[in-house]
Amino acid sequence: MNLKDLMKDYFLDLDAAGKDPHQKIAWCTSAGPAEILRAFGFKVYFPENHGAMLGATRTCMDTIPTANAYGYSPDICSYLTCDIGAHLKGFTPLTRAYGIQAPPKPDVLVYNTNQCKEVMHWFEFYAREFKAPVFGIHSPNLLPEIADSHIDTVYRQFKALIAMLEGICNKKLDLDNLKKTVKLSWEASGLWSEVLSHLKHKPSPLNFFDTTVLMGPIVMLRGTEQAKEFYSFLNLAVQEMIASETSSIPNEKKRIYWDGMPVWGRLKFMAELFKKNHTCIVASTYCNSWIYKDHDAADPLLSMAKNYLDIFINRNDAFKEKYIFDTVKDFAADGVIFHDSKTCPHNTNSQFNMPNRLREKGLPSLVINGDLCDLRCFSDEQSTTAIEAFLETL
Repeated sequence: MNLKDLMKDYFLDLDAAGKDPHQKIAWCTSAGPAEILRAFGFKVYFPENHGAMLGATRTCMDTIPTANAYGYSPDICSYLTCDIGAHLKGFTPLTRAYGIQAPPKPDVLVYNTNQCKEVMHWFEFYAREFKAPVFGIHSPNLLPEIADSHIDTVYRQFKALIAMLEGICNKKLDLDNLKKTVKLSWEASGLWSEVLSHLKHKPSPLNFFDTTVLMGPIVMLRGTEQAKEFYSFLNLAVQEMIASETSSIPNEKKRIYWDGMPVWGRLKFMAELFKKNHTCIVASTYCNSWIYKDHDAADPLLSMAKNYLDIFINRNDAFKEKYIFDTVKDFAADGVIFHDSKTCPHNTNSQFNMPNRLREKGLPSLVINGDLCDLRCFSDEQSTTAIEAFLETL
């Protein structure tokens, strides 16, 4: 199964649905309740993916200033600013990639603040632009543990969302559809988890720069047969790579854990830098963020409420520190590189002394400065010098 074709089909299907008066479109955050939306029959679009595309194609450098001039600070999420700037300019990288003139207009927008509060401001902008209803799941944040009261808070908001969607769709939620969608999400998530676990092998068959691309379907197509089929295929392919001793990094010598966001516009540069230094990034905070191991079709809403609270970005520093420490050991990594992303403090874990605390536990670490999209915050030269010097010490 070809990933490029799968993504092309997803976007072309969205584009066709946006032009069909009988089809409804929902916009959703990447860690939002896509399963509920799909159970109603919505085609689901994820603006964060659009932001990543703007970053990867570096066209964000033309659109971020437009949003800044409109009144959105250069210090806030550059996914938000590059995406809103693209909208204001009437630009999308989907045109060059697939011949699509614009993302589909939403019939409803649904966000979840388990990631950050910026998604609320982002989606409210589009609700005003398109005069479309918006619904926010306001999750308890930065949790040391997931309590029943936290789960109940999100569960009740899911119920309120369903009532709103029933009014928009003029039909009741089909519980069997929801159970099927949640089961498919759980199955694809489990397969994705297996794929990532194969990076424990020495030499590793894949690396972080591979998995940032391969994670596309678990974000945009979870809850569908396509995602399940893709990760079934990928899992078998990676097992074959291991059997043939195929290595993503020739002569792999060192292994790294990456914490934080990718630098989308410099993925190729960074991949080549680590390859040149015979170093494989074998595990990351980012790619593991869409593993929903407790999704349960027998109790879909309650299990979703728990899983969407339990994502890494929504836990407190003590949880994150232990998670990183345990994962480094599990994947036999030699050290940790923290990406201090200028406009994404919510997914930056180096700002409150965690690197030093991990060093005290015997884990070497490095902090590099950059951003997920805004390349004004990233220096090729400084990053190369810092990373190569760090690798020399391992």
